[in-house]
Amino acid sequence: MNIEQFREYCLSLPGVYEKMPFPNVADRYSRDVLCFYVGSKWFCYVNIEVFDFCCIKCHPDDTLELQANFAGIRPGWHMNKKYWISVYFNQDVPDEQIKELVRNSYEIVKDSLPKREREAIG
Repeated sequence: MNIEQFREYCLSLPGVYEKMPFPNVADRYSRDVLCFYVGSKWFCYVNIEVFDFCCIKCHPDDTLELQANFAGIRPGWHMNKKYWISVYFNQDVPDEQIKELVRNSYEIVKDSLPKREREAIG
């Protein structure tokens, strides 16, 4: 999977939009981070230049098991390690598994939105 395929998949989820929220930070890596949002919250982010991993939300009960089963799944970079994981591309996590994890992250975040925001998404 490449950045365009990944981006296309994320944007195919209902109500998703993207933005680069860190254009003025000193760290070059962070400046190139593209975030995918549902409602007012992000559910996934990825560096568009390096495209080394995506960071996504995960059920706390699943994070340790996923990390034990895949070398390419690690604690979330710069995020709460209990709720976020980093999923590395081109390692042992198949593309379909990555898409499933992204979809799960989307659902977790969507379900956490206020009722008005959820209803606006449909």
